[in-house]
Amino acid sequence: MEQYLRQLVSIAFTDKKEIFTGFLIDYSDDWILLKNNPIDFILDGFVILKNKNIEAIERDEELVFNEKVIRLKGLKTNAEDIILIKDLSTILNYISNKYGIFQIVKKSPKSVYLGKLIEVNEEILTIDFLDIRGSFGGELSFNPDKIRVIEFDSDYINSLKLVSEEKENNK
Repeated sequence: MEQYLRQLVSIAFTDKKEIFTGFLIDYSDDWILLKNNPIDFILDGFVILKNKNIEAIERDEELVFNEKVIRLKGLKTNAEDIILIKDLSTILNYISNKYGIFQIVKKSPKSVYLGKLIEVNEEILTIDFLDIRGSFGGELSFNPDKIRVIEFDSDYINSLKLVSEEKENNK
């Protein structure tokens, strides 16, 4: 994986249909940090992937071209993008302190869960769920071992965060 650092790559998993594309910022034995590239020449937030069941990490001609365009636009990754990806608790506490809101995905991407951290330890992850209208809807708890993807600082997440802050300020 070292040869792909700071390059645009795609990552496929044996047990997920979704392929993730982004600049490889950092990795550990358990997690992979990407600056998300959802489509073409756009960077939008960050994705942290559980380093489990990886089928392939690829870098084809299209990704090389897309990376060139992204760099020509002046978009880049830098040292500020690196976060400590030691374990889930460290990751979520950092994201919670710096960004406030994040999104988690379990194995199946059919449901995503957006919210702010209430508690995380080896047995349980609890968030205050943020719905698609920017309202907090109560506590949701998860088995931390089931978390496969963490997303943060994307336009979608930041937009709902703005709505929730505006609602809080108007109370």
